[in-house]
Amino acid sequence: MMYSSRRKPVLYFKEDRRSDMQKCPSPPRNSLFLSQKCTVFKLFCLCMVLVLGSLFWLQLSCSGDMSQISVEDGHLPQKPCPLGKQALTVDDPSWGPHKMALLIPFRERFEELLVFVPYMHSYLNKKKIRHKIFVINQVDHYRFNRASLINVGFLESGNDTDYVAMHDVDLLPQNEALDYGFPEEGPFHIASPELHPLYHYKTYVGGILLLTKQHYQKCNGMSNRFWGWGREDDEFYRRLKTAGLELFRPTGINTGYKTFRHIHDPAWRKRDQKRIAAQKQEQFKVDPEGGLTNLQYKVESKQELAISGAPCTVVNVELECDQNHTPWCLLN
Repeated sequence: MMYSSRRKPVLYFKEDRRSDMQKCPSPPRNSLFLSQKCTVFKLFCLCMVLVLGSLFWLQLSCSGDMSQISVEDGHLPQKPCPLGKQALTVDDPSWGPHKMALLIPFRERFEELLVFVPYMHSYLNKKKIRHKIFVINQVDHYRFNRASLINVGFLESGNDTDYVAMHDVDLLPQNEALDYGFPEEGPFHIASPELHPLYHYKTYVGGILLLTKQHYQKCNGMSNRFWGWGREDDEFYRRLKTAGLELFRPTGINTGYKTFRHIHDPAWRKRDQKRIAAQKQEQFKVDPEGGLTNLQYKVESKQELAISGAPCTVVNVELECDQNHTPWCLLN
């Protein structure tokens, strides 16, 4: 609550006893003293009303209804609140034996996150997909590293999940026929080139990709050499082939490029596409040894939050960079 720096107005009392009697009934004598007491009482009541009103407003601001909010009309969900303040959907074991860890590599895109988490929580609940949402938030001073953050999410997702969804925060599925179930046969690329609104080349595996934890481990995760935007998923496509894993994609989806809504605004938040030093040559090479085995990071903190009633775990991460091997982790 913000308070005004101006002084409180001075209260003047008339000597007319009749007017004092009307404002605060009292015996004829000492009317001025009693009027002052009445005024102090009124100010106290006013302060209490303002305090209670502020608390009520804060409670409302933490309990927005996502069913009345959309990206198109420019409205955003309300502020996230601690889990204890909202009633959340209980994980239902009757939905099946498998549980997905939805991994969101993240940095500073709060407007998109406030839309994404409630939307995906509702979408997956409708499909009866057991899930837990992890926001892997990079808080260090290095350039954004999507692949390393996904590696961190895989390691921090716990033993109660048995498959992962590598999911961009700006991509919302619009077709309920999309399959987010357990990818038992092999990696399942939901945002396939035939459906993604932007990327249509055949070897594209970005956007949304499902893998069992065993398959992700078999690939040794993703390469940690990719600082800045792009190319890490192209290298991961080669890892899938090297590991002998067959890639699957959706069939029978007739919504084409309207299957997903892409909520990223490139004019407002530009991507870091700079290539410095040897990065231009290295970005097209396969990293045969890097991945989960050479990942270096520190979990600064971990917090359970709810955004408009949707639970998520925010993992604040500091990545480490060996500048002798990848000097492009910093922009000079």
